[in-house]
Amino acid sequence: MNQAHHIHGDVTLHKGGAELIDRLEPLWLALHAHHQSIEPGFAYFPDERSWELRRSCYRRWILEEGSFILLAERHGQAVGYAFVEIHAGPDDTWVTGTRIAELQSLSVASTERGNGVGTLLLDEVDAELNRLDIGDLLIGTFAANTDARRLYERRGLQPVLTYYARFSASGKQPRY
Repeated sequence: MNQAHHIHGDVTLHKGGAELIDRLEPLWLALHAHHQSIEPGFAYFPDERSWELRRSCYRRWILEEGSFILLAERHGQAVGYAFVEIHAGPDDTWVTGTRIAELQSLSVASTERGNGVGTLLLDEVDAELNRLDIGDLLIGTFAANTDARRLYERRGLQPVLTYYARFSASGKQPRY
């Protein structure tokens, strides 16, 4: 995929595909650490295995027509990214278009949180979805991630699903 570049102040956004995946590792690991800090009490994969699994997902998802990565850099240093997967629609429950976007990851380096990088990435996600004529967007977040939930709700998204989980590695046993 050809990369497109957009400059916003001292942040440059690069839109691309598989060629950007290996640059995402440090930012994925920052997100992985953030997840563990806001949702403790579960067993998490070690960093190396987590990245191996997520990288594999990214490689599979980027093959979907229209899927893309936005990488934010400040002075040549990666400070955030958004990974958007495009699914075929329509949905089987809600009225949607023939393509549905899902924000699979939004990561901002811990030193950059609160500096507008996440908002800038989301603005560009919306602009790209508009260019692709995709109006439907799904975003998942940890239940305990109140900052992300507030950000998405300020942007007009609404919570529609709640996932419940029991992970055997966390020692939680079923109750009947």
